[in-house]
Amino acid sequence: MEIKEILEMAVKASDSKRAENIIALDMKKVSILADYFVIASADSERQVGAIADAVLEAAKENNVPVLRAEGQKASEWILIDFGDVVVNVFQTDQRKYYNLEKLWSDADVVDVANWVEA
Repeated sequence: MEIKEILEMAVKASDSKRAENIIALDMKKVSILADYFVIASADSERQVGAIADAVLEAAKENNVPVLRAEGQKASEWILIDFGDVVVNVFQTDQRKYYNLEKLWSDADVVDVANWVEA
């Protein structure tokens, strides 16, 4: 899969489990960590785990290798690293605390409106 297809896959999988406030950041100009960050949140630890599971399952179905997955299902923050795309699934309070959107505010926001249900 191409990088943009992995990004779309991650956004759609997150949305399929009703992740809230999904955003994607184009990191190419601001960091060497990844080309894209996906940031999503949920109100409960259980839902955070379900979102992460959906992303991992979509990767498996599409033969996309996962370089690393950090955090537990009962976690407040799960990170899934596909190399060029990094997915961050937060519990809502932790997302506010770490505020990655502000930390990486120089990154362009990718329009994901066509990939999520309104």
